[in-house]
Amino acid sequence: MQTSIPPELLQRTDIAEANAILRTCVHCGFCNATCPTYQLLGSELDGPRGRIYLIKEMLEGRQSGAKTRLHLDRCLTCRSCETTCPSGVQYGRLIDIGRGLIEARAARPWWESAVRHALLAVLPYPGRLRLPLALGQLLRPLLPPALRRILPRTRQAAARPHSQHARRMLVLEGCVQPLATPSTNAAAARVLDQLGITLLNAPDAGCCGAMHQHLAEPEQARDMMRSNIDAWWPFVGQGIEAIVMTASGCGVMVKDYGHALKNDAAYAARAARISALTRDLSEILRDENLDRFANIGKGCRVACQSSCTLQHGQKLGGVVENILQRCGYTLTAVAGGHLCCGAAGTYSLLQPALSQQLLGNKIAALQQGAPDVIATANIGCQLHLESASKIPVKHWIELLEQTPPST
Repeated sequence: MQTSIPPELLQRTDIAEANAILRTCVHCGFCNATCPTYQLLGSELDGPRGRIYLIKEMLEGRQSGAKTRLHLDRCLTCRSCETTCPSGVQYGRLIDIGRGLIEARAARPWWESAVRHALLAVLPYPGRLRLPLALGQLLRPLLPPALRRILPRTRQAAARPHSQHARRMLVLEGCVQPLATPSTNAAAARVLDQLGITLLNAPDAGCCGAMHQHLAEPEQARDMMRSNIDAWWPFVGQGIEAIVMTASGCGVMVKDYGHALKNDAAYAARAARISALTRDLSEILRDENLDRFANIGKGCRVACQSSCTLQHGQKLGGVVENILQRCGYTLTAVAGGHLCCGAAGTYSLLQPALSQQLLGNKIAALQQGAPDVIATANIGCQLHLESASKIPVKHWIELLEQTPPST
């Protein structure tokens, strides 16, 4: 694709990167075939090709405003288009740049800005999130059905092993996950313990920065990245084998730290090292001997929801499914497995109508094969699916501990 961006703008590193990405696009439209919002709305501007064109127009100085912002907001950043694209367009990075630009050029209505700021002020911080969740649980019977559905149910934190092994890995606790699904990292620690791996935690590490990054607050996102790097660096010096991500959404973000901080002289080298050490939990288990778990599934039927951040962001589609099959589980067919469930970070809160349509489609596809349990690799997907599913929804690592009950 040809571009004519003013030379003075190209002096900015983000604009230069966007220009390079735009020039790789051949405008073929293959991306629209796998775009969830294009499938729902049938609008060219609600598919990757149309959004790319809107960003191009904005960079070239053509008028852009609320209409451009609307279509960029509707993007899930699922990156299914990247998996489909024959030209290797890095759409995920382009949409983040485009969103930052439109925020600066077209002011939002005050109520939209207030909601976004409130979400960013609370969700990434467990200490701030704990009280609203507790109040929600207390008032659950009085809440409207729509709010009651999305409120995570109470779960008790599970015990973790205290064994010390020669092999050591570091885990990101995350922000929402410790409160909403504390069993996930506990299960990961117990499974890895059986494989002779100690899973460590850096108490000062926090949110990975993904929420801020995708809501056009890149500077705050980079501050979170730097804070995590500082928290993890002593463990890197002690020779940890990997930094394990049990939430695939966090994993795709941390793997990008090296790129996000490449121009930061103080952090570039460390960020690159952190990204190189980062592994999704499925990457760890994929390469281990799982004979001790070989019959744990005992033929139990599982529908796998391959989260977008795992299959499109990290290019690890099929890895979790293979692990579960190695452990004796029977996988059911899931139509449209490449399509997003509609969670997409804060998307379910900011774009509820589209999110609910995608959720309904995904639940129908997952339940079609009459599974006993639905497995996923991401906290956001788990909570979103759980809000509408009559079948239990679990993080896949929990299935390596015991056979889930049949429904």
